[in-house]
Amino acid sequence: MPTRTSAAGRRAAVLGSPIAHSLSPVLHRAAYAELGLDAWSYERFEVDEAALPGFVAELDGSWAGLSLTMPLKRAIIPLLDEVSETAASVEAVNTVVFREDGRRVGDNTDIPGMIAALRERGVEKVESAAILGAGATASSALAALARVCAGPVTAYVRGEARAAEMRGWGERLGVDVRTAAWDDAAEALAAPLVVATTPAGATDGLAAAVPDRPGTLFDVLYDPWPTRLAAAWSERAGKIIGGLDLLVHQAVLQVEQMTGAPKAPLAAMRAAGEAALAAR
Repeated sequence: MPTRTSAAGRRAAVLGSPIAHSLSPVLHRAAYAELGLDAWSYERFEVDEAALPGFVAELDGSWAGLSLTMPLKRAIIPLLDEVSETAASVEAVNTVVFREDGRRVGDNTDIPGMIAALRERGVEKVESAAILGAGATASSALAALARVCAGPVTAYVRGEARAAEMRGWGERLGVDVRTAAWDDAAEALAAPLVVATTPAGATDGLAAAVPDRPGTLFDVLYDPWPTRLAAAWSERAGKIIGGLDLLVHQAVLQVEQMTGAPKAPLAAMRAAGEAALAAR
């Protein structure tokens, strides 16, 4: 059966708001170049929740897929014909593939991307973990930890509403989730695996609390990089997985789904992302 790589002139894009900072075009275009998909294009569009239905309705048959970032990962779901089990488990879609029959199929590559990034750095299994923050990224992290963490996961959040939400995700995903106040977030740094899902600057105040022999830090930010927390972690010889690692691994899966290529060029995509960040 011919794959989508044989098709000419296909389009893809990343949507979100704000979107100007996104590295997705850099990564996907690098993949297209390596795969010889010279007629393929990948753009970025500033689209909020209100504009999303109209944008999707106007897409024609030349479109192969979409990448979704905040705040669209949940807003896209009612516009789809099918959602994968992985995406449904966290009610978040970051990938849409347009099938040849016109069906719009949603998936979540953040979850397997996180697992792949952890495994690449030798993190196969941990006895416990901590998550800093709540929200869509934190729920995806919980889904990844369901396959990596053998014991409890403690989520450090602001407010009881977010704590209840994280406990609810834990029940849904089969993870033993315990919650703690953000004021006690320094305690999280003693965990063998710490996943920081917070916005830029939110963990800066924790840098001074990094233990002398830290475990693994997975910080989902990539710009600015390193974060203060990641820099302090590195100074103490802790293992670090950054947001670019996640971005590249989830983009690899997106490229494979959208183009039909059996294997996306991970090394070329990472090199392009590193060069783009260095130029900022």
